[in-house]
Amino acid sequence: MSKKINILGSGFSSLSAACYLAKAGYDVTIFEKNDQIGGRARQYKNEGFTFDIGPSWYWMPGVFERFFNDFGKKPSDYYELDKLDPAYKVFFGKEDSLTVGGDLDAIYTMFEKEELGSSEHLKKFLDSAKENYETAIEDLVYKPGVSPLELVTTTTILRVTQFFSTVSKQVRKKIRSKRLIKILEFPVLFLGAKPSNTPAFYNFMNYADFGLGTWHPKGGMYTVVEAIKQLAEELGVTFQTNSNVEKIVVNKGNVTGIKVDGKTINSDIVLSGADYHHTESLLDKDDRQYSESYWSKKTFAPSSLLFYVGFDKKLKNVKHHNLFFDTDFDAHAVEIYDDPKWPTAPLFYANFTSLTDSNSSPEGKENGFFLIPLATDLEDTESLRNKYFELIIDRFEKITDQKVKNSVIFKKSFCVNDFKDQYNSYKGNAYGLANTLTQTAFLRPRIKSKKVKNLFFTGQLTVPGPGVPPALISGKIAAESILKYLK
Repeated sequence: MSKKINILGSGFSSLSAACYLAKAGYDVTIFEKNDQIGGRARQYKNEGFTFDIGPSWYWMPGVFERFFNDFGKKPSDYYELDKLDPAYKVFFGKEDSLTVGGDLDAIYTMFEKEELGSSEHLKKFLDSAKENYETAIEDLVYKPGVSPLELVTTTTILRVTQFFSTVSKQVRKKIRSKRLIKILEFPVLFLGAKPSNTPAFYNFMNYADFGLGTWHPKGGMYTVVEAIKQLAEELGVTFQTNSNVEKIVVNKGNVTGIKVDGKTINSDIVLSGADYHHTESLLDKDDRQYSESYWSKKTFAPSSLLFYVGFDKKLKNVKHHNLFFDTDFDAHAVEIYDDPKWPTAPLFYANFTSLTDSNSSPEGKENGFFLIPLATDLEDTESLRNKYFELIIDRFEKITDQKVKNSVIFKKSFCVNDFKDQYNSYKGNAYGLANTLTQTAFLRPRIKSKKVKNLFFTGQLTVPGPGVPPALISGKIAAESILKYLK
């Protein structure tokens, strides 16, 4: 009789781990507290419009290919990918924007037009970023984070200085254009920290951006969730939604089960892809690895205020992905990390998937997804949400030179309170634990509990970090740790 492995949560890391564990022959069940699987990557539908609730950028396609290849499959067995060209548009003000093309030649041309000589600097920067990307993929991100020796390879030794410089310093060394600097610094925001606090090694995100491109799975990111669920079910994984895990049952230092809606379910192994801090709150205090003081001192990636908006007309002057950097980048970062407060003049991001994916909105209409990065644990009220919607829509109208307020059919918001309520997210963070130097690799919370036998963790608070590709990798790392433990 195969061992019973119960998994908390159904985000990308849980789905990934479930596939590997089921492939190894174990009896795997995923328990999801909400009525839809996917965790932060769920889907919202209303009046013929379809929205990805969370992740909307498909970067690092090789990670997805590697995942499916592990099961003798490929992404195209489950969903169709389109490479976006242009990749995205960056607005710095009215009639002031730069469009990032879908191939390197177009990007080099754009840089050179903006700043003479910058394309040569960019080529050297991207050569370094590509080497770092290959090092990260081959030597680092698939490691379990149990020892500092994991970071020591012949390749990483040659790059050790890049862990003690920052992305910001590296970018600004040769590039002078403030607009180009913003474009080069923005990808590390996906890692959840300021460019000035992110080790230079993480410039590999720029290679992911420019070198590998931005893609769109037809039907949205949720099609990837559905694809991995289908694969998991083919491998024998069982899913239970509307199943809130209330307690992790421990007997003499060993996990023996989980309590779901008052019922105890026996478990040989428990793996949590739910919020790490929340998961430990399901244990008695003596069984927790990390104190409240530990968590309070950590640097968390931002929270977000999101809006899902249906427009009754097609929009102009925008692309699939759009960044609105018409305000002070650094001042907004200070109000997220250093002096947490509702931002005075926030940057924001908007996507309109219906521009390239007609199935995401009714004909002649447009779906809009707007995101404002925020500090965690802020006061969150309906009046504040409405205030910021008005603020960004006013700027959107001015910058893109079109009226849209009267074309809003509906809007739905999602913010700090929702991250806490729906995902049990620590302080309402949206992306997990930031990848700062002191929160990298073995310095992140452990995959395997040091206090309780048979208890493991996966997801963006542990290795390798925030983002969808890292979540898939985290699931694989956790599964491999469990399989090694069970041998």
